[in-house]
Amino acid sequence: MKLNIDSASSLPVFQQIIDQIHFSINTGALKTGEKLPSIRNIAQDNDIAANTVAKALRQLEFRGLVNAIDRSGFVVAKANDSRYQARGVSSDKTEVHNVVDRLDAGTLPGAFCKITEDYLSGDPEKCNVIHADGSGTKSIIAYLVYKETGDPKVFRGIAQDSIVMNLDDLLCVGLNGRILISNTINRNALNCPGEVVSALIEGSEAFLAELRDQGVDIYSGGGETADVGDLTGTIVVDSCAVAIMKKTDVIRNHIKANMAIVGLSSTGQSSYETKTNSGIGSNGLTSARHDMLCHYYAEKYPETFDPNIARELMYCGPYKLDDALPNSDLSVGEAILSPTRSYAAVIHRIITELGNEINGLIHCSGGAQTKCLKFGQKVKFVKDKLFSTPPLFEEIQRASGTTWEEMYKVFNMGHRMEVYVPHNRAQEVIDISGSFGIDAQQVGYTESAESNHLSLTDSEGRHFNYTL
Repeated sequence: MKLNIDSASSLPVFQQIIDQIHFSINTGALKTGEKLPSIRNIAQDNDIAANTVAKALRQLEFRGLVNAIDRSGFVVAKANDSRYQARGVSSDKTEVHNVVDRLDAGTLPGAFCKITEDYLSGDPEKCNVIHADGSGTKSIIAYLVYKETGDPKVFRGIAQDSIVMNLDDLLCVGLNGRILISNTINRNALNCPGEVVSALIEGSEAFLAELRDQGVDIYSGGGETADVGDLTGTIVVDSCAVAIMKKTDVIRNHIKANMAIVGLSSTGQSSYETKTNSGIGSNGLTSARHDMLCHYYAEKYPETFDPNIARELMYCGPYKLDDALPNSDLSVGEAILSPTRSYAAVIHRIITELGNEINGLIHCSGGAQTKCLKFGQKVKFVKDKLFSTPPLFEEIQRASGTTWEEMYKVFNMGHRMEVYVPHNRAQEVIDISGSFGIDAQQVGYTESAESNHLSLTDSEGRHFNYTL
């Protein structure tokens, strides 16, 4: 394979390799399934170091453009492989789970979050739950709005996003007691001054107070603000939550055949929200940002993206933040920044009224509608009555050309919380959710199977099958 390597260019050699192979795949010069020359041969043909070639091919593999077949061999991946992964992120974090899944599964394996013995108080009847997550790249969209408008209040919603991504995962183990949460803000101080940090802290405290008004015992344990301009061009907001609960109260996600799957809508306006929610949550924001927003933002705010990403994947959408979102009352910026809804008040009521008849709770975060595959054993998940696709997700798919199959792996697509109960209790779950102004419906059911897999049919009749 002969490459056009310019040793005098300011672009690193490994990036030149990435760009040229990526371009060859996009244009069809390299076809699906075609085997690339070995690392050694590419290095010799182009008079470059083998480890430089290996670094480039590993990056192409992470982007989902090539697949490794042996120690030094790669083939071109399927043409419809993930745009999400090509931007340096992963919908299911396979490479992380390859490591994490080999670690200790905790005291109660199968639960949505890892459960440990009660190391904090030493009570053998109790357990500890600790969880860390954040708002992801949604904070970059807030940064864009801040730079365009000068209003730091936009970051108050980012504080909510970071908290909810922890809280709603903890809900899925049945957490019903006090929660202590700590926030970490990593910022570039030159781009995100003190008023941004103030808005985040104020937003966090205000949201925790709102949650307590709804009956959720959650409190601030302080946090950390770090100025790390070498690590981030903008700002990253993360949280860590810890709680103690009785082992007997843990929902262990014993999902089995003949269960109803009730989905709680991610859109609309609940009784405890002040405005309409687009349903976006805090997953898939890398795709939403680049596929929806136009190249204006790449040119004006280069600190908001990784320069290693291929140019055609950076801010390649048709919209500016204040443009109207089709079929919606929201602007594009409002829709993408819509704060992540918490289902805490709803789930607490469901747990109180249904108790041990809840077989499982799944927060459709990383992995979206395929998240369920990680729970239960020998279960076929059938989702055949999904909500209609919300306008924002419709527009992300239209603007990006992302396959619908991938959309359901990246975005919640209309419901972000699933409750697994006997069929005769499904209507109670729906009614409880409705009492909070949140639409709910039975989106599917479970059957027995040889191994876990998902059969998904959306509201337009498109059908997909997923396995682990």
